[in-house]
Amino acid sequence: MEGEIRNGIVVWITVLTSLCYCHTIAKFIPKGTTRLFSLLPIIFLFLSLPLKLTTIHLGSTTAFFIAWLANFKLLLFAFGKGPLSSSNSPITLRHFILFACLPIKVQQPPAPTPNPKKPQETKFQKYPSHQNSHKSPLNYGTKIPVLALLVNVYKYKELIHPKVILVFYCLYIYIMLELLLVIVAALVRAVARLELEPPFNEPHHSTSLQNFWGRRWNLIVSGILRPTVYHPVRLIFSRLIGKKWALVPAVLATFFVSGVMHELIFYYAGRLRPTWEVTCFFLIHGVFVATEIVIKKELNGKLRLPAVVSGSAAIAFVVVTALWLFFPPVMRFNADTKVLREIADIKGFIKDAFGASNI
Repeated sequence: MEGEIRNGIVVWITVLTSLCYCHTIAKFIPKGTTRLFSLLPIIFLFLSLPLKLTTIHLGSTTAFFIAWLANFKLLLFAFGKGPLSSSNSPITLRHFILFACLPIKVQQPPAPTPNPKKPQETKFQKYPSHQNSHKSPLNYGTKIPVLALLVNVYKYKELIHPKVILVFYCLYIYIMLELLLVIVAALVRAVARLELEPPFNEPHHSTSLQNFWGRRWNLIVSGILRPTVYHPVRLIFSRLIGKKWALVPAVLATFFVSGVMHELIFYYAGRLRPTWEVTCFFLIHGVFVATEIVIKKELNGKLRLPAVVSGSAAIAFVVVTALWLFFPPVMRFNADTKVLREIADIKGFIKDAFGASNI
């Protein structure tokens, strides 16, 4: 564990130094192809840095933060777009680093409501406050005991059906990922005084598959995939097949890229050759989401299933396809066993550290 922590420190010092370089070159290199080529070495570096780490908790988290999110943000930054660019004034170095390497998204204030009769009295809607835009601490407090319970259940996995273990692991990943993103957002909110969008929006309340992926599950990822993949692909295909049908290849391309990036994260975690099952999982969901969107457009709201029916069907479809294609690659490198071992190592490291400090 000590070696992993040392490697993690080196990796993140490298990340911070690299982001300082990226922030500096924007002052001298205009947006466009030239800036892109100046950023490519950093992008390739960020793809290689997670290979220095071997644990799931630190290695996979670092891979998610820099190999996926930071790299996609840098691609947008190369062309003067995305959260690292500003049309008004340059972003400060502190904010640049926070936005680049952390899974956060600043909550934008709503547009003003125009008043044609009294334009001088036009008022802005109230900016969302911390209380009405985020869940209460009690909501997360109830999930921590559930997380601890799931960890203890794994100790008896030989007595439980493998499919049930996969369902438990699904819950573990969801709760662990949400808590991680919430902790990061809370720290950034406290340090930078920024209002941030919540990372999840109650996925179990989804009303359809489109609603699940677009507005509820991992909003940080969907928020970065839209400008980097969905919008450019839709723009290109709008010129080829028209705006009405351009969303189909755009949705498919978005889910395909998401699948490839998940394969990459899984490779960092297990160092096993990709089987492309995860990519198939996302492509299947891309096909169904695109089909759902087309059907909704054709029906124009004339026929709509009750939300409880469509939502339950969407959640069931996600779970069944995840058990079929998403989780087998995860379990192939014994992710659950590695997680338990890492948790024990972390406990031992903390115990030894506090024991040494009391001597």
